[in-house]
Amino acid sequence: MRFTVSAHDDTRKLVVLAVDDEPRGLDELVHCLRNSPHVAKVFPAIDASEALRLLSTDDPRLRDRKERGLPIVDAVFADIDMPGLSGMEMSRVFAALRPSPALVFVTGHAEEAVNAFDLGALDYVLKPYQQDRLDRAISRVIEKLASAAAPAPGALGGEPGVKNDDEVIPVELAGTTKLIPRSSVRWVEAQGDYARLFTTDGSHLVRIPLAQLEERWEKAGFVRIHRSFLVALPLITELRMGQGGYQVVIGNEEKVLPVSRRHTRALKDRLVGSGRNG
Repeated sequence: MRFTVSAHDDTRKLVVLAVDDEPRGLDELVHCLRNSPHVAKVFPAIDASEALRLLSTDDPRLRDRKERGLPIVDAVFADIDMPGLSGMEMSRVFAALRPSPALVFVTGHAEEAVNAFDLGALDYVLKPYQQDRLDRAISRVIEKLASAAAPAPGALGGEPGVKNDDEVIPVELAGTTKLIPRSSVRWVEAQGDYARLFTTDGSHLVRIPLAQLEERWEKAGFVRIHRSFLVALPLITELRMGQGGYQVVIGNEEKVLPVSRRHTRALKDRLVGSGRNG
């Protein structure tokens, strides 16, 4: 079935994320996008951090789209030059989403526009905004959604050695947004409504419940071993009986974590299924 957008059919109109760190520029961008008959909703974000929070959390306004297997948003219109997160880093985050949204960069500098396609953008729009130019960009988004063709090699932020299906988690620290690939996470510990990601270079606190990460990362090889712990299954080197019950060893005695009775059987089944015994 082809993706078509009718000006009279709200269910087929686009859902768009607009990102610009300049309030006036953001207002103008949102205004022009909402003027399009092909756009149903526009979610504004004042910077990359706010945009990533919207895309990486279970926002109730977008939950229905996730459940239907649609992109969280159809397109992202983002300033190419914002503090805290480069255009390349932003494009990597969007590319890691499945399905991934179309990316359109906006910029006030013509010399930067040529870089937009190198960053995996579908199109670019120069400031100050012209309605007809934004409408053409929206048309390109519609054409992309209508096309069943596979993305070209190297499109949308692919880097050597980085898998496009490797989810990226944005972490904020002292005004800086750091991108943590899921593949670098060794285990996760619940801390209330937050989760602490333990990686090879330290730990990072994110506002995502452990239960949500468990659901999202199960197919990526993560297993729940305790109400407080989620572990990357390939990194478990030993399952053993300790004084208080079963424990798992992560890496070369790097970390020992408890396994609850409730999760012991499922963990053993996963270990056996992966061809390893504790």
